[in-house]
Amino acid sequence: MNPAQDRTQDPTRDDEGDSTRFVLIQPSHAGNVGAAARAMKVMGFGRLVLVQPRWADVLQRDETRALASGATDVLDAARVVATLADALHGVSHACATAMTPRDFGPPTAAPRDHLGPLAGQGHTVAFVFGPERTGLANDDVYRCHVCLSIPTHPGYGSLNLAQAVQLMAYDWRQALGGFAVAPRTLAAPRADGAAVDGLLDHWQQVLQQIGYFDPATPKKLMPRLRRLLQRAELSQEEVHILRGIARAAAAAHPPPR
Repeated sequence: MNPAQDRTQDPTRDDEGDSTRFVLIQPSHAGNVGAAARAMKVMGFGRLVLVQPRWADVLQRDETRALASGATDVLDAARVVATLADALHGVSHACATAMTPRDFGPPTAAPRDHLGPLAGQGHTVAFVFGPERTGLANDDVYRCHVCLSIPTHPGYGSLNLAQAVQLMAYDWRQALGGFAVAPRTLAAPRADGAAVDGLLDHWQQVLQQIGYFDPATPKKLMPRLRRLLQRAELSQEEVHILRGIARAAAAAHPPPR
């Protein structure tokens, strides 16, 4: 028996150290389950619960695992349960996700508005998503404490299931504190004042050589160029590039003999 099948026998099993669940009710597309697992993992969440999925072996299907794209550990740890009540066992704050207005039910809020104050209150939180074609049934919404509505364009609010999971996971992660952005490039060493002075002296010589700068009537050209360079906060490499351009300009316009 594989781990996913074993978890269907114990719908109340909880993994320690993770107080957030993503619950998919009757998902009909295997790829959406895999993509939802991927969306969860990139935001640091790992507890996925499926309620009556269309395919009994959905967690093992090739399409599911392909769309998980490296988040197969989320699929391996996922639970399959018979009812939403099973999925919400131990949850203290359940968030329905629905776009369709209802005459009765829990209050509706935008995710970011609701999740910020919710973070830090010690809740075990569940985000509940309905079937792709129909969305959440009223009875499922009634089990939840709030209905979160992603603020989409009023003329077109159709979201793929995995897209909705990604947006909820992102907003919840931001409410919990987020992750630091890792630099993708090394910071270039800044040019010091002496390097900028050397560049300006070089430019002045070349500009005079090509007839752009007249030292008899300098006006404020060089101070303005200095201000431009200071605002640019040049790196050492950029100073070398600009001096190389100056050398090329001088070579193309040699002084008259």
